[in-house]
Amino acid sequence: MIRFSNTVEIARPPAEVFAYLADLEHTPEWNWAITNTRKLSPGPVAVGTRYQQTRSVPRPAEEMLEVTGLDPDTRIEVVGDLASFRARLTYELSPIATGTRLTNSVELDRPGALGLFGGLVTGRIQASVAENLGVLRTVLEEREVSTPK
Repeated sequence: MIRFSNTVEIARPPAEVFAYLADLEHTPEWNWAITNTRKLSPGPVAVGTRYQQTRSVPRPAEEMLEVTGLDPDTRIEVVGDLASFRARLTYELSPIATGTRLTNSVELDRPGALGLFGGLVTGRIQASVAENLGVLRTVLEEREVSTPK
């Protein structure tokens, strides 16, 4: 199993970061490997909400994801198949003076022969995830905040 985490600080309050992340349909806006994410379950996002997403890298694929943990403004957990891995993604949010500290923990099960080479690709995968989190930070920090009328 491959395990790693990345942390990024975002100059937005946890509630705003959580609301954006919890709607997985935003994923293509900050993850360059995902071209489309579509919510399959009716109603608001909750534990059990399912999504289908289209991946372009490392090869085109359709993936199914399910929200397995949701603690408002503090934690989101998603499981599913990502590329050739069975994955568990956890996003933990904590308030800091400048906004939010977001830690993304990733667990990837390595199937078959890939298990022999997983250690060689871990660094590249972790670096790609860190790059995506940097884009997420930029997207959130540059978004206009809607104010109540």
